[in-house]
Amino acid sequence: MKKIGIITLNGYFNYGNRLQNYALQEVLKSLGFQVETILVDTTNHSVNTSPVPMWKRVFFKNRKKKDMELSEVLYKIITVLWNQIHKKEIAKSRMQRIKGLKAFSDKYIKETKFSISSQNIPENLASRYEYFVTGSDQVWNPDYIHNSSIYFLTFAPGKKRIAYSPSFGISHIPTKYSEAYKLWLSEMAGLSVREEAGAEIIKKLTGREAMVLIDPTLLLRKENWLLICKEPVCKPKRRYLLTYFLGEQTLDRKKKIKEIARANSLIVVNLADMKDPKRYSADPGEFIGYIQSSSVIFTDSFHGCVFAILFEKPFVVFDRIGTGTSMNSRIDTLLGTFRLQTRKWEVLRKDEIFQLDYSQTAPILENERNKAINYLKGALS
Repeated sequence: MKKIGIITLNGYFNYGNRLQNYALQEVLKSLGFQVETILVDTTNHSVNTSPVPMWKRVFFKNRKKKDMELSEVLYKIITVLWNQIHKKEIAKSRMQRIKGLKAFSDKYIKETKFSISSQNIPENLASRYEYFVTGSDQVWNPDYIHNSSIYFLTFAPGKKRIAYSPSFGISHIPTKYSEAYKLWLSEMAGLSVREEAGAEIIKKLTGREAMVLIDPTLLLRKENWLLICKEPVCKPKRRYLLTYFLGEQTLDRKKKIKEIARANSLIVVNLADMKDPKRYSADPGEFIGYIQSSSVIFTDSFHGCVFAILFEKPFVVFDRIGTGTSMNSRIDTLLGTFRLQTRKWEVLRKDEIFQLDYSQTAPILENERNKAINYLKGALS
């Protein structure tokens, strides 16, 4: 059986990363390939998944906003102090979460027993695999990969290099990286991206047209995800409003969410809040379980939106705060593809939060799945 090697961001730091890796593996296996994820040693170009420290944003960025309410400033200061006081508990929660993500990977994702790096590429690596697929996470975000060519598969012949819906995570490539990116992108046999902004970057750098394809998590059906879904250990017995925010939260935003929950007799479950360590340390199977059982989802996460769509849940999207990079274009592309732009908090009528008709979504999703599968079949033939 022919083999495919996946190159993606390694690490056990968030649900979307692990679930997209699993989904891409399963889709490629369904096309008749033996698949494994090649681990990348990031010692010299470590993935930066931490936002700018909150204290810097509080005392430098926000002091310029003269119209910022004092309550918001105080809330941020209190949050900083809480994090400092509870450093040990936070570290313990993070380790528990990493443990769950690692256990998921060990069970469901076939990873190599070796790792590669820019300085250590096995001579016969290219001959071990029929193809290499990079994606779909932010494998082309220069802030994450620090100009590493590995994520462009430069260790393999051009005809073996396939990109499946990778993301740049930013709206433009810094000048110091543009020539390298232009070369690496030009050499790839199969070229696709996850958002419109990425296609524009490629067009500007190389003149090539890149297909915009859905994230691999959307290629698996609800029934597939239910196979690895787990009943969350701390799932409430009552109906709940689920929040999953990867960026900063404002006091005003939290107040509004609590008001909506109270008005609809829901309790609030904050899935990415370290003040709730038992839920913060949920594993990917429980993450799916929390979404599947929720009444509504409030999120700034791309994969939070994806799984809300897959499970046909009402959801509300907020722009992400405090990441320092443009992280919202991929969500905009996702919402545009499925005609769900009105789910953004800024334009959503508050009396329609729980009203979402998914009848138009199913045919769009089926069409997007067919487009993606046809792309892969063509690229891997």
